[in-house]
Amino acid sequence: MKRVLVTGGAGYIGSHTLVELSQRGYELFVIDDFSNSSPRSLQAVTKIVGKTIPYAECDIRSSTDLAAAFDDFRPDAVIHFAGVKSVGESCRDPLKYYDINVQGTLNLLSVMDKADCRKLIFSSSATVYGEPSELPLTEHAALRPMQPYGHSKRMCEQVLLDLAAADPRWRVGLLRYFNPAGAHASGQIGEDPAGEPHNLVPYISQVASGLLPGLKILGDDYSTPDGTGVRDYIHVVDLAIGHVAALRHVLESAGSAPLVVNLGMGEGYSVMDVLTTFRRVSGQSIPAQVVARRPGDLPAYYSSPALAAAQLGWRAERNLEDICRDAWHWQSRNPRGYRD
Repeated sequence: MKRVLVTGGAGYIGSHTLVELSQRGYELFVIDDFSNSSPRSLQAVTKIVGKTIPYAECDIRSSTDLAAAFDDFRPDAVIHFAGVKSVGESCRDPLKYYDINVQGTLNLLSVMDKADCRKLIFSSSATVYGEPSELPLTEHAALRPMQPYGHSKRMCEQVLLDLAAADPRWRVGLLRYFNPAGAHASGQIGEDPAGEPHNLVPYISQVASGLLPGLKILGDDYSTPDGTGVRDYIHVVDLAIGHVAALRHVLESAGSAPLVVNLGMGEGYSVMDVLTTFRRVSGQSIPAQVVARRPGDLPAYYSSPALAAAQLGWRAERNLEDICRDAWHWQSRNPRGYRD
């Protein structure tokens, strides 16, 4: 079976992808600097899959450490999650995002090339689209990122497309995520944000468990069915399975064009939809109040996953209730995440 090196594998999406890869027989090695993750997530993955996932503490900006990992493991392919991802922080500290996300990716590609490993799945983002001219968003939509985080992902995408065009030995897959949420059904791995959560589902989870006093609904006067913002939420396990499908495509489809696909559920849910569903599945009251809109927020943002279905045979199978139930199972078992 193929050997896969996973950067940022201890993180939220990375750890769930490790489970799906391991259960399908891939041999794995993780590199992570643990700046926004914990080795305890890898211990939890070991419990789920019944085998140890080896790892090394490594910053992708260190060519020496990366080269050592490649020399030791000799992977057939790489899944690249490592990076920083807060939209708000990227606006305050853009240099950090270009240094880690862009320069770190360039460094990884250079080491991969020297190691004769040229198959890569890249963790991109729907933020590369920016403000949509129409919905649902397809892969043919204009790329107009609105903040440094989105720009950093767009830059990495362009580098990978240029590299694949210049050298046919490179096979790349660019996966544009919408809103990952939920947790593994076992409750052993899940989302563990550092500080106050930036995303809706973990924020509601922490309110439900008493860690935060209440949810602030950022505006209820959008042109949506209930006035609150609408987003495309995808269960993190479905997202992880999408990575497995993309990896298989890259490994088996020699000579074809780079893979560029959306990974989303394909429909939008409002803030009130998520809150109402979470209250029902958790049995918690979850206090909430409406406050002013946040500057720059869009009324609605959701995907067309049709191309992923056509090219990969992949569709999201879990719904909003599954997302909320599994997120609450993780949160109620691990109220302080991996720090408990």
